[in-house]
Amino acid sequence: MSVPIIAIIGRPNVGKSTLFNRLLKRHIAVVDDQPGITRDRNYAFTTWNKKGFFLVDTGGYVPSSGTEMERLVKAQAEIAISEADLVVFLVDVKVGAQSLDLEIARRLKKTKKGVVLVANKVDSVRDEEDIYSLRKLGLGEPSSVSALNGRNIGDLLDRIVSYLPEEIAYEEKKESIKVAVIGRPNVGKSSFVNALLGEEKLIVSEAPGTTRDAIDTEIEIAGQSFTLIDTAGLRRKSRVKESLEYYTTLRTLRSIQRCNIALILIEAPLGLLKQDLKIASEVFDLRKGMVIAVNKWDLIEKDEKTADLYTKALKQKAPLFKFVPPIYISAKSRQRVKTAMELVLRVYNERRKRIETAELNQKLEKDIKAKPPASVKGKYIKIYYATQTDIQPPTFVFFSNYPELLKKPYLRYLENRIREHFGFLGNPIRIKIKKRE
Repeated sequence: MSVPIIAIIGRPNVGKSTLFNRLLKRHIAVVDDQPGITRDRNYAFTTWNKKGFFLVDTGGYVPSSGTEMERLVKAQAEIAISEADLVVFLVDVKVGAQSLDLEIARRLKKTKKGVVLVANKVDSVRDEEDIYSLRKLGLGEPSSVSALNGRNIGDLLDRIVSYLPEEIAYEEKKESIKVAVIGRPNVGKSSFVNALLGEEKLIVSEAPGTTRDAIDTEIEIAGQSFTLIDTAGLRRKSRVKESLEYYTTLRTLRSIQRCNIALILIEAPLGLLKQDLKIASEVFDLRKGMVIAVNKWDLIEKDEKTADLYTKALKQKAPLFKFVPPIYISAKSRQRVKTAMELVLRVYNERRKRIETAELNQKLEKDIKAKPPASVKGKYIKIYYATQTDIQPPTFVFFSNYPELLKKPYLRYLENRIREHFGFLGNPIRIKIKKRE
């Protein structure tokens, strides 16, 4: 089931970004007293009571007759509302319900979506009585919070997650590999999917991926079932042109969250761009498997060395690509499109690989002796043994006498040795250090 989206909506300067940061327990959104400071969307994945969701901070909702920027912000807020599974409607209790709050309330009622009405800036018990004036908005009982000082934030989170459904998986083959085809706008994602479908013509089923309109397409290649996540999202164009970047970025995050393997498309003529790196970082942070498909390879003048030089340049520009396999394709001509999916299967199999504890320690013992951890303030750090504790992502636990003294450079050394001995192509490796009891 797709990860729910919760959008924070309200007129300018009611504290949306402050609440967003408070709910996430970290500072992401820019906070300023000037109305309209949040012009673009901020979004982040978080959990509460073991329920995960995407939280979206929107710009201030403004009347239709505003400036060009205000109209843009309103259009993006409308998209946030339409995409959200639940809306948190924030009102400033210090000034009460304004005419714009009433307009927003009327808009929300028409959507038939779940709405949590929240009275912000309730800084003390004395302010609690003021929240009842918000009942005239017709959206039920308001929750009272102070986003600035954190008052009642836990209660609000409890209420928010109570609206979220229990996880319900739709019927699908257990062995199907979930693949997110992602990348910058116009990089060729829909062309790639259409090339796959046109070549194979073996669509098994189309199953709803969310409560709304995302469609997952199942396809079989060489006897292996693949579920292409949110193919509707790849083909669909936003009704509001200016909101396309927000819409596609949020959709990409949801696809990454659901997939086993992310197939990241980049454009061969343009090379690796900043936005490509950002997308790859999202995949890495969520510990998903990765394949890099360099599209429009047919547009490159090349000889027998071109692919090797391109691969070398990719790895130099982005260190995380050192373990990610590239494949050079043309979605337009269908060149190596099927081979790309075979590479996805290989990365998926690597993702599920388990290494026996005895074999793991036999290999790593020599590496640790050759380069032991440096002592810290006279404390000699020992690594006693390691074991693989999980797959998807591959997870290894090392037991030490001083786990807190093992620093990132040495952990990278251990990771590189694991890759050298056992592979795990295309997959982030998670390393944990524990104290030996």
